[in-house]
Amino acid sequence: MDIIIVGGGKVGSALAEELCSDNNVTIVDRNDARVKSLINDFDVMGIAGNCLQTSVLAEANVEKCSIFIAVTSSDEVNVLSCLIAKKMGARHCIARVRSPEFDKQLVFMRDELGISMMINPDYIAANEIAKVLRYPEAINIESFAKGRVDLAEIRITSGSILENITLSQLSRRLRLDVLICAVQRGEELFIPNGNSVLKAGDKIHMTASHSAMVKFFKSISAAYREKRVKSAVLIGGGRVAYHLAQQLIEMGIKVKIIEVDPERCEELSDRLNKVSICCADGTDHDVLREERVYDADAVVSLTGIDEENILLSLLAKNNGVEKVVTKVNRMTFLQLTDTLSLDSIISPKSIMVGQILQYVRAKKNSAGNNVTTLYRLVNERLEAIEFVIRDRKDYVDVPLKKLKLRSGLLIASIVRGNELIIPKGDDCLKVNDSVVIVTTNTGYKDLSDIFD
Repeated sequence: MDIIIVGGGKVGSALAEELCSDNNVTIVDRNDARVKSLINDFDVMGIAGNCLQTSVLAEANVEKCSIFIAVTSSDEVNVLSCLIAKKMGARHCIARVRSPEFDKQLVFMRDELGISMMINPDYIAANEIAKVLRYPEAINIESFAKGRVDLAEIRITSGSILENITLSQLSRRLRLDVLICAVQRGEELFIPNGNSVLKAGDKIHMTASHSAMVKFFKSISAAYREKRVKSAVLIGGGRVAYHLAQQLIEMGIKVKIIEVDPERCEELSDRLNKVSICCADGTDHDVLREERVYDADAVVSLTGIDEENILLSLLAKNNGVEKVVTKVNRMTFLQLTDTLSLDSIISPKSIMVGQILQYVRAKKNSAGNNVTTLYRLVNERLEAIEFVIRDRKDYVDVPLKKLKLRSGLLIASIVRGNELIIPKGDDCLKVNDSVVIVTTNTGYKDLSDIFD
């Protein structure tokens, strides 16, 4: 596909890196040095210029563009460039927007102005944080098959009912349809089998339906109701905090926001009348004690400085807070989860890149059975990939026990219509199934590749 990316910053460069291997990618950015750097780093074309000028877009061959992605730092530039690109012939347009004022106009922008997708990184980051606060035991939760399948990452603690359990015993003991797909034990990462035994300290990745996942968390925690997050402190009152506070209030969670800017505090007070707003420096240890931050069930560090967020999270963890979530802007900080023993690290940029890539893959593969959703986990050592079987293949209608899978992978789930199937040996793959695999290998682009 011919793809134009407007904006060569961290998000634009991450998208270029992911898309350049099997698409014709052109980067447009005002900064000539940045464009030259991206051309040198990746297999892309580059144009230094103003994306609002039709001559610049014409030079980028926008009339042949399959997907136009605008991710500059300006909402208005992103929206306007998409409108111009659409008028000049681009088939699909994606705009990054951050202002809450755009939230109520998404349907109008799509239906009336032809912008296919408007993505708000702060809103989707708030969604991800809300998910991990809904399940405090989880480090991270991803979704497949339009939300029908959850993939959760969990750390097994000493004394957990999962400790020393053999996977073949798991379903019988819990009486739930769940599947452990991958286990991280220290530096070791492996796809388990029925004889694998879980140990304290393991981080496991498991799939289940949403309802089964809820029951699973209740089963593994005898004190589930006591562990449920009932109060949360958000340190930093930016856009993510605003969206998150709205969601947490709807979940019945008591919310306090600590924000240093008086004007922003007034704005939050006007918009969030059920939230306690404290105008103070959330990085001040005395303030944290005075506001009884460490008594909260969860602390979410949301300042604009990554290093502050990491230190605040470590401080909260060391003072006994059960659930700590850390927002980082630099995607390279995601690997600090293990190094610093942090609970959950959320990167709005990383989440946004993932959602845009899902959209691009869905459009590219609408006529085939290639990847529709892909998550890279454990510092990109593990991939969870969703395929849709659109045509009859050799492996269709054959019991899985008769198919030989490549090593280092597992078929984690099959979605057939509204039915979720945790696969067993007698199950078969069928046309139109959504199939999720989890693998320690990389580079699978077709479901046929997983079979020997």
